[in-house]
Amino acid sequence: MKKLDYAALGLVIIGTINWGLIGLMKFDLVSVIFGNMSTFARVIYTLVGIAGLYALTFFGRVKSMEN
Repeated sequence: MKKLDYAALGLVIIGTINWGLIGLMKFDLVSVIFGNMSTFARVIYTLVGIAGLYALTFFGRVKSMEN
């Protein structure tokens, strides 16, 4: 499970960096690298979204570790 956690965390970090660039500089790094809404860019966005949803489970695990 740790490998999946690290992969999800890596994708979430990539997503946050990309959204930070979009918000601060109107620069979409994923579109620049992979093309504007190309199939591969859409796959990246989808994986980042799934990783973000998966990362929500981290809160439940941290809370259960406190008890």
